[in-house]
Amino acid sequence: MAIGNFDGVHIGHKAIVTKLLERARGVSGPAVVFTFDPHPVRLLRPEQSPPPLTWTERKAELLAAIGVDWVIAYPTDEALLRLSARAFFYRIVRNSLQARAMVEGPNFYFGHNREGTIDLLRRFVDEAGMTLDIVEPVAAGGGMVSSSRVRRLILDDGAVGPAREMLSAPYRVRGIVTHGAGRGAKIGFPTANLEGVDTLRPAHGVYAALALLDGGRLPAAVHVGPNPTFGDDASKIEVHVVDYDRPLYGKALEVDFLDRLREIRPFASVDELVAQLRRDVAEAQGIGRRCLDAEAR
Repeated sequence: MAIGNFDGVHIGHKAIVTKLLERARGVSGPAVVFTFDPHPVRLLRPEQSPPPLTWTERKAELLAAIGVDWVIAYPTDEALLRLSARAFFYRIVRNSLQARAMVEGPNFYFGHNREGTIDLLRRFVDEAGMTLDIVEPVAAGGGMVSSSRVRRLILDDGAVGPAREMLSAPYRVRGIVTHGAGRGAKIGFPTANLEGVDTLRPAHGVYAALALLDGGRLPAAVHVGPNPTFGDDASKIEVHVVDYDRPLYGKALEVDFLDRLREIRPFASVDELVAQLRRDVAEAQGIGRRCLDAEAR
C-alpha cells in the first residue's frame, strides 16, 4: 500500500504507483492507495487549505487508470487526526488492511502532529516484517514535480499546458450548467456557464479544452474570468462546445483544460470581440482535435 493525498495524480505519484505495482506482484496481493477525504489540512488549518486539484472520485479514476487495484478514501475526522504514529500504523496499516509492503515518497509524514517520519515508518515496518520502498521525487520542467507546483502553474499563470506535462491526464474541472446573461448565444457563441466548481479554478484567460459530453469528449473554448467588454466584473467559467447545439442547462459538465490561448481584455466593439472569438474557437478546435487524434494513436 501507499498512503498519501495524491492530489492531481501527477507523474511523481505515477512513479510511486509503478513501484507499488511491482511490490504488489511480488507479494501476490492488490496494489492499494490509502488517501484522505477531505485533506487533513481542511480540518486542522482550514484557512491554509488550498483548493484541491481533484475530487475524490476523479482521483480514484486516475489512480485506477495507472494500475491501482483499490483506492481507500478514508473519511478524515478528529479521531483519525488524534491517532499517534504508532497507533495509525498498527491499527490501520497492519491490523485493518494487513499490508505486507509499503511504498512512499521521502516527505511522507503520518500520525498526530505529523510525528511519524520516514525513519519511524521504517522502524515500524521492520518490526512488522514488512518491506518499505522510498521513491524519490520526479523532476520535470526545471524542478521537482509536486501538487503544490502544479497548483501554482494553474492558479498563477493559467499554465495548463505545462501542468499537463506533469499530470497523468489533462487538468479537469466539473460543475453544473446554469443560465447566464445569454450574451454568447446572441453573438453566435453560446456558452455553458459552470457553477459549483469544487476544485482549483485556472487563472483568468481563454483556454482550449475538451468537454465531456454524450460519452465522449468534444473540442471547446473556455473563458475563465470577467467580461470587461460588457462591463461585467464577475468571474465566471463559460464553456463554448464547438459545433454542439443541444441544451445543457441543469446538467453536470466536466472539462479538460489543454492550453491557455490568451489573456482576457476589453474590446472596442462587439464586432471586434466576435472576430477574436472566431479565432479563439478555431484555435481551440485545432488543439482539441490534435489531442484526441494523439490519444487515438
